[in-house]
Amino acid sequence: MTGPPPAAILSRWAREQARLKGGVVREDTEEWQKEPSFAGLERVGGVDLSYIKGDDSRACASLVVLSYPGLEVLYEDCRMVAVSAPYVAGFLAFREVPFLVEAVQRLQQEEPSYSALLLTGFGVACHLGVLTDLPCIGVAKNLLQVDGLARDELHREQIRSLQREGDTFPLTGTSGSVLGMALRSCNSSKPLYISVGHRVCLETAVRLVQSCCRYRIPEPIRQADIRSREYIRKQMCSPVKVPSSGPEREEKAEVDD
Repeated sequence: MTGPPPAAILSRWAREQARLKGGVVREDTEEWQKEPSFAGLERVGGVDLSYIKGDDSRACASLVVLSYPGLEVLYEDCRMVAVSAPYVAGFLAFREVPFLVEAVQRLQQEEPSYSALLLTGFGVACHLGVLTDLPCIGVAKNLLQVDGLARDELHREQIRSLQREGDTFPLTGTSGSVLGMALRSCNSSKPLYISVGHRVCLETAVRLVQSCCRYRIPEPIRQADIRSREYIRKQMCSPVKVPSSGPEREEKAEVDD
């Protein structure tokens, strides 16, 4: 699909988004979430879509599963996909989530014992979490400017207040709702932005993301990004055949800042 989608599609997306929002569980549901060290959590997953430079219709959908707390890669699934839905602010999930759901389904078929907590993009975490019914956390490198959130001087001052690894401040919209948390991970002056996806409360989400960071980016997402980009490089050396299915994200920044 080229250009903006018709009003009818946007209306359908809005209805579906509202329906899925009603199914989001913003509380901890697993026994391991009650443990300070997350004892009982054995695997964490990361998902990502990396686009071919200059072509927003082809991408690599990647899912990796890592051991926890060791953070060693146990499983990897990378597939080239044909992206047909356009990028529309606020509706990124309809462009990307179908491919990620398919990756989760393949994981469940090939490795049924590898059920894992998923870390994914800020804009798709709730959507993916409800559709897969897996605990899911949203992680972003850039602030999603919704409900009055803005990269203004106040926000920059709050970032400067993050002096130590693990320091946080809430992302409070003009509505008064806390939409997420800014987190200083490792030794980076640039924060991460954490949001609740599904079946995880915000406090647990922040602690879990921090525990997965060897670098600024949590290792599950970092590995998914690295491996999807490497897969694209290999595929570009040979004819690329991509399966077509459903659903541009902003051009991705470097894996490590």
